[in-house]
Amino acid sequence: VQLQASGGGLVQAGGSLRLSCAVSGRTFSLYGVGWFRQAPGKERESVARMYWSGRATFYADSAKGRFTISRDIAKSTVYLQMNSLKPEDTAVYYCAADFSRVSEYDYWGPGTLVTVSS
Repeated sequence: VQLQASGGGLVQAGGSLRLSCAVSGRTFSLYGVGWFRQAPGKERESVARMYWSGRATFYADSAKGRFTISRDIAKSTVYLQMNSLKPEDTAVYYCAADFSRVSEYDYWGPGTLVTVSS
């Protein structure tokens, strides 16, 4: 499985961005997909996760009410819609996938940088 994230960039506080993650390979066997982020000097943290089936989604407290994870099975793409962005959302965002878990991931894509200016 290969993952490629895109959609990062520079946005002002209060603005929105939509990240996309194209997944290629054994997508029919995917179980969990997620978005993580790592800010400078900080550890990587989970932002949003979901079952590939769509039966449930999970959000970090910092993302609840502002971010939405979704996926398009036909396009094998995972999205992260980010609204009301804050400077503290600035980080490199990574998408990840796994074939048996939704809380831990074996497959990761290169990150995409999101910078939120105040």
